[in-house]
Amino acid sequence: MYERALSPITIGGLEIKNRIARTAHATMMSRAGKITDELIAYHLARAQGGVGLTILEAAGVHPSAVLSLANLDDSIIEGYRRLAKTIAPTGMRLFQQLWHGGHIYMQPDGSPPFAPSTVPSPIAGVAPRPFTPRRIDELVAAYAAAARRVEQGGLDGVEIHAGHGYLLAQFLSPVLNRREDDYGGSFDNRMRLLRRVLAAVRDAVSPGFVVGVRLSNSADPRILGMDEVGTVAHRLQDEGLIDYVNMSYGDYYALHHQVGGMDAPTGFQLPHTAPPVADFRLPRLLNGRFRTLEEVEQVLRAGEADMISMVRAHIADPDIVAKSAAGHPDRVRPCIACNQGCIGRVATFGRLGCVVNTAAGDETTLAERLIRKAASPLRVLVVGGGPGGMEAARIAALGGHQVVLAEAMPSLGGLTNLYRTAPRMGTIADIAGWLEDEVYRLGVDVRLSTYMGADDIAAEGADIVILAVGAAFEAPFRQVQFPAEDVAVEPGAVVVSSIDLFSDRRADRGASALIVDDVGHYEAIACAEDLLERGLAVTFVTRHKMFAPQIDITLRTQSALERLHAKGDFTLRVGTRLVAARPGSADIAPNFGAKIETVAADTVVWVGIRPGQTELVEELEAHGIEPVCIGDMLAARNLQTAIREGHLAARSLPTGAVEAQPIRAIA
Repeated sequence: MYERALSPITIGGLEIKNRIARTAHATMMSRAGKITDELIAYHLARAQGGVGLTILEAAGVHPSAVLSLANLDDSIIEGYRRLAKTIAPTGMRLFQQLWHGGHIYMQPDGSPPFAPSTVPSPIAGVAPRPFTPRRIDELVAAYAAAARRVEQGGLDGVEIHAGHGYLLAQFLSPVLNRREDDYGGSFDNRMRLLRRVLAAVRDAVSPGFVVGVRLSNSADPRILGMDEVGTVAHRLQDEGLIDYVNMSYGDYYALHHQVGGMDAPTGFQLPHTAPPVADFRLPRLLNGRFRTLEEVEQVLRAGEADMISMVRAHIADPDIVAKSAAGHPDRVRPCIACNQGCIGRVATFGRLGCVVNTAAGDETTLAERLIRKAASPLRVLVVGGGPGGMEAARIAALGGHQVVLAEAMPSLGGLTNLYRTAPRMGTIADIAGWLEDEVYRLGVDVRLSTYMGADDIAAEGADIVILAVGAAFEAPFRQVQFPAEDVAVEPGAVVVSSIDLFSDRRADRGASALIVDDVGHYEAIACAEDLLERGLAVTFVTRHKMFAPQIDITLRTQSALERLHAKGDFTLRVGTRLVAARPGSADIAPNFGAKIETVAADTVVWVGIRPGQTELVEELEAHGIEPVCIGDMLAARNLQTAIREGHLAARSLPTGAVEAQPIRAIA
């Protein structure tokens, strides 16, 4: 079925068992720059799932730039050896990406970063210190020493990161490199450092040890264009400095191009990454939101790439290769490309996670292989069939419990049944569909169109009751910034919630709409995009100081904002509140200002913070039942929280899981 994707490939002299890779991505699971049991467990799970190649997250080679792993001295070798010995029985190959961030990040001690020139980055925001010739020599030696340690640690290769706007890409750029010495000016001079680094690395390792490079062109071709990147790749190939090329797209000047969200199509990077290496002789590893082996197979058969990276797909389901190869692609837990857990959790909590896979990043304690069947199964009643409720039912069933899942509506899915129809949110339906398939496969007693009040729940006689009934919708409308004020709604004004908008396609009226975003997540964006596509003029107001701040860390806000402005008559007002809703218009004002502006608004769409439902809990307590409450039942939050709380609630059931078992390397 996946003949090309599952066929072996040789890089240098190294055979890789299939053409599925996981390129370097930040997990932040290291400790003091060293490899931990948690990091080993994370990669082992994917290795056992069948992936052919993993490139470890960037390891800093110089004290001036360390983000996660620190390959600065020989103390890292022991961790490499533990990792390599643990992974070896699976047949997965391991490379280490070697990195220097240049002007992107401040130095660990807070000093200004080093870079080719004094051009600042949009991240660090300070003028960097240019590398002196002596420090350049020091840097070249550091790359070589780091590569030697990787080989001594038992890994199979290294990848030199010269993309994404990091240091070596900065030297390649005619805009970021304004040097007037041997490392700046002409194209050959700007390539000099990269060539020196690769040559030094080649000299430091054995002939059969793989050396590759990661390259990427900027979304702004003036910074580093596609043709220039192609020329760099071909010269490195012709000079024998590399064994493969890993092509990517984007930098920190347009960060959203690096990691496409659910609004980006499959293979979204291919138009930028495939052409520069179309006639390449060496293996080409390409990226771009691939979620299934079928998608990978099509690109490989078309000859656009020789290997494909599937990072987020493997975060969502470590066994994607094994399940697909066994003829069960429908069993693969889908990545929905929301970027909330993988990118968002790293940025917020400093550790990788996943919206759809609670165990991601916590494999030592939450891997599903640790679940054991209960010696004395419990009768578990889950009330509410949204994603959180379905996840609770699924995990409880895996633990051998007798599970009833009751849903008041005629279908499972909860709010995902509404938002799956929203623009650019279709993948939400994928995880809901997968959860539904799994609860049926595991034999959960699913009862649809079954409303359960306190008396019904008590009559069921369950040992454990898990409530996942969602949040309430509250009126009058109070904005978070102004809890003492009720928004004035005059008779005849049309005010609807986002739920109303997507559940009743006639909820919007007229030619204009006002979106009031009190939350700052994707919900309001979906409303605005939907109304614009229906031809309404949209004014979008939010109390926040920026557009959709809750998802800014997921790299999805900029592309959403670009789409909204391109779709039609769209006006954005940040730091703004709703004062009054009238028939055909609304009054808005700055959060802290008296100037009122009247805007056209035949329909007002309110996207507010919804409270949990406490009444049912109180009624159950009167029956002597103490339910476990999860997800929006406690307070409306997000999909990641709902699924995680459902998972953890079921994992807390007696004998539903074993104690943490630290991963130990093979002696």
